[in-house]
Amino acid sequence: MISRSNFSIWSILKKCIGMELSKIAMPVEFNEPLSFLQRISEYMEHTHLIHKACSLSDSVDRMQVVAAFAVSAVASQWERTGKPFNPLLGETYELIREDEGYRWISEQVSHHPPVSAFHAQSLKQEFEFHGSIYPKLKFWGKSVEAEPKGTMVLDLLKHKEVYTWTNPMCCVHNIILGKLWIEQYGSVEIINHSTGDKCVLNFKPCGMFGKDLHKVEGYIQDKSKKKRRVIYGKWTECIYSVDPKSYDAYKRAAGDPKRLKQENSCEGEEADEMPDVQETVTVIPGSALLWRITPRPAHSAQIYNFTSFAVTLNELEPGMEKLLAPTDCRLRPDIRAMENGDMELASAEKERLEEKQRAARRERSEEEETWSTRWFQLGVNPHTGAEDWFYTGGYFDRNYSDCPNIY
Repeated sequence: MISRSNFSIWSILKKCIGMELSKIAMPVEFNEPLSFLQRISEYMEHTHLIHKACSLSDSVDRMQVVAAFAVSAVASQWERTGKPFNPLLGETYELIREDEGYRWISEQVSHHPPVSAFHAQSLKQEFEFHGSIYPKLKFWGKSVEAEPKGTMVLDLLKHKEVYTWTNPMCCVHNIILGKLWIEQYGSVEIINHSTGDKCVLNFKPCGMFGKDLHKVEGYIQDKSKKKRRVIYGKWTECIYSVDPKSYDAYKRAAGDPKRLKQENSCEGEEADEMPDVQETVTVIPGSALLWRITPRPAHSAQIYNFTSFAVTLNELEPGMEKLLAPTDCRLRPDIRAMENGDMELASAEKERLEEKQRAARRERSEEEETWSTRWFQLGVNPHTGAEDWFYTGGYFDRNYSDCPNIY
């Protein structure tokens, strides 16, 4: 990473309080060397959980593992305070992981508003995972709030089950002064459209003295609304499942005033200071571990707080260039320059690409042409009734002769 201490984000953001940030051009120094399309492919870091869900015979067991996957998919946000590059219209990203048994394709299908569509499929036809994200960013004075509008759809083909959910809100605190820190909050509702089972996960806001920082709590109920499991943990660490009776008994005991005195609280913090991280998740007797976060590389703090998975995403291996679509993020010169530490070139290339995109938009406007997406088309999600983008197929046939020249 380069040092950000010489740059004043306040000089840019003071004009933007309460505004949508997607239209504001930010200096490259506040970015991380990945495109947003690469960033959302990090949902797949814990694909082993989807394979696990495919292998289970009981629908409630499957739901709790899908819930763990939904939490794991946003775990890489922890301490990732660099902003990914805004994808250019028509930009794509592919990821083939034969070791994990899937391939992924994403495309920037709209620029205003910015919409990124993705589709992952199992190499053995076990699952499909797809959706589109329209990230809304707002600046509130001391913090930037990101609302990742869009629905995730997971289709477990063998079980003929479809799950949908939306991701929690994300907030980056101390944009102007102090140490940047991240919290995620909001209610995430996962619905199994085939059985009627539902999982409600509450990503808790930090709260007074930070006692709820990073906590996730929720439950699974069947279609008759009977609670079948309680889910708890932290999105930065691990997620457990326990029988509701054991959970209630534990909570009653924990409510005993003699027990409460043993709790630590970190007092005296100022408004937006990051609270001291509390002791790790207390395991309730009888709980089953569903997921544990993969430790980050030892030098993660020096490399944009990347995970081991994120580090690989922009790698251009020998021979890969001949196979990739010319619109793939790995071929984007501003991101590559930043990864190589050449910030001057990265900034110049970012400006050149943004101007090229504006010129192409003006030209289309003058000629009354509309932009055509290449790999996805707009449709209606049959499970939610909402508009969504769907993969039309053909990307991996490797015929890219009609791809736009965006770089």
